[in-house]
Amino acid sequence: MDRDDTTLRVLSTSDLAGLDITLADVVDTVEQAYRTLAAGQSDNPRKLTVKPADGHSVSYAMLGRDGSRNVVAIKTSYKHGLHESRENQHYYTTLTIYDDVTGLPVAMMDCSRIGSLRTPAVSALLARECAAPGARTALVIGTGTQGRLALPFLLTTLPGLDRLLLSGTHPEGIAAVRAELARHFPDREVELVEDLGKAARDADVIVATAGGHTTAAVEAEELKAGAVSILVGHGLAPSTLHRADRVIATSEAQMRVTGTDMADADGGFPAVDVELPVVLSGVSKARTAPGQRIFAYNSGLVVTDIALGHRFAQLATAQGLGTEVALWR
Repeated sequence: MDRDDTTLRVLSTSDLAGLDITLADVVDTVEQAYRTLAAGQSDNPRKLTVKPADGHSVSYAMLGRDGSRNVVAIKTSYKHGLHESRENQHYYTTLTIYDDVTGLPVAMMDCSRIGSLRTPAVSALLARECAAPGARTALVIGTGTQGRLALPFLLTTLPGLDRLLLSGTHPEGIAAVRAELARHFPDREVELVEDLGKAARDADVIVATAGGHTTAAVEAEELKAGAVSILVGHGLAPSTLHRADRVIATSEAQMRVTGTDMADADGGFPAVDVELPVVLSGVSKARTAPGQRIFAYNSGLVVTDIALGHRFAQLATAQGLGTEVALWR
């Protein structure tokens, strides 16, 4: 990406919305970021958090380095109005990337689309590595941002799935899930379920993406032998974690910080058996027996945002998208 040291390419929400990127490209990019981290070639320090005493806002700053792409980036996230309804909240997230070979800036971009793609891609990788042999039925709980792309990504990594179930209550969200599935897999259909417990008993793969106000909560006794339950948002009861045969996490440290609603009465968690980057590196396996019930915790690592953001920057530059700003002139 040819540039001087005084300008910065700014990629807006609309710039990124117009980018064509396949689901397989997203999965491959995220997987490579994990592999590079497991190899010790990337850096992913803990995030910094600022939250006022009254809890009306929360801010995060995350710094990382991708060793295969040779880029350094800073992600910021700010949400205001946490006590308000979703439509009255303000949320801004950005990613600024620098080339660690030339020392020049690459781009600054809105990070919302990156997150909306990265998270279901990680869930799909967890499903691929944790699913029992011959897994055929997938259940998605929730129809928000993460729920809408969960099924297309699952079909990308587990094309053998032939029954797709959805638990949701919001008509607009349900319609959006159907629309995304039709856009990526026009020959597939999703079945809306009313009895969540019955659906859970049928499912080989469960991805829980519901919002914090959901009453849905699949219990451990509702899971079939060999099932994998993946927690992204809400929709799984703590028993699915504490009674699991194996526990997998993208990051054990992050699970203990952000997954406090899954802790036991004493605030404790079972030990994580293996983290996803190690699984993807080939050093360890997520599943060691067909009948194991596996719990998987999906929390974001900034190296995956960096890799996907850099891929977006490459595509945007090739298409001439974005605005050059003489920021340091």
